[in-house]
Amino acid sequence: MNGVLVVDKPAGCTSHDIVQRVRKAIKQRSVGHAGTLDPLATGVLVVAIGEGTKLVSHLQSEDKRYEVTIALGVETDSLDGDGTVTERAEVPLLDEDTVSEVLAQFIGRHPQEAPKLSAIKVGGTPLHRRVRRGEDVEAPMRDVELFEANVEHVGSEELRLNIHCSKGFYVRSLARDLARALGTVGHVTRLRRTASGSFDLSRALDGDSITAEALLDRLIPVAEACGSLTRVDLHETGVEHARHGRPIGAEDISGDAWRQAATDESLALLAPDGEVVALGRRDGDRVRVVRGFVRDT
Repeated sequence: MNGVLVVDKPAGCTSHDIVQRVRKAIKQRSVGHAGTLDPLATGVLVVAIGEGTKLVSHLQSEDKRYEVTIALGVETDSLDGDGTVTERAEVPLLDEDTVSEVLAQFIGRHPQEAPKLSAIKVGGTPLHRRVRRGEDVEAPMRDVELFEANVEHVGSEELRLNIHCSKGFYVRSLARDLARALGTVGHVTRLRRTASGSFDLSRALDGDSITAEALLDRLIPVAEACGSLTRVDLHETGVEHARHGRPIGAEDISGDAWRQAATDESLALLAPDGEVVALGRRDGDRVRVVRGFVRDT
């Protein structure tokens, strides 16, 4: 079985738990996921199966959309409702205009301090593991981007937002930083991912209802899962080169759209019949194969 599955992850389980459920349902080990969701979070988890696992690095790099609820007046060590309270503060009187004005300061590309209880590895060990065994560690700063953020509700001690952000963006960090910018503290109490790249909840399988039959009905073929990549149509000679991992010259490619691709951009290399042959990258005036797919039988 090869392809991509969109799962609506329920709260209380890990992303790895969902992978295990899929493995058990289809009795297949080659299963992975793109873009980890915390146990508290729900929503879109992209699961790759078989040859689809070769797309994971690309799928992880796509932008994300979330609905988030932030409790004000309390901060926790994990920056979410599963953590231990570390600080309390008064909550000023807020309205939607005030919150929107402060939130706008976070739009764009900026450095963000990751949560200390996160899976980011420092010295080869996840940060959360170092913290929980008592080590004094500094959370890393990473450049992230917030494309869009809208205020849905402002209560006396709660905010609800819709956000659109880049890969690597920590919504928990935004909750902390926004609350502090508003003159208080805060943490995430509800987080729902509504989209990851082109994959959204409209095609998701309930994470509590994963069976082989249901999975087959929702499985997205590898070629369709590559839909957001720049398409490179190969002539038959180009297909042969790609199958053997050889560089592909312009004479073996139909069209010139690939010439505009950045050198670090993933390209989907397709045979004349529409089969995805490989993933590649532009290398000057030719395309270099990065990862090949097993030929359909």
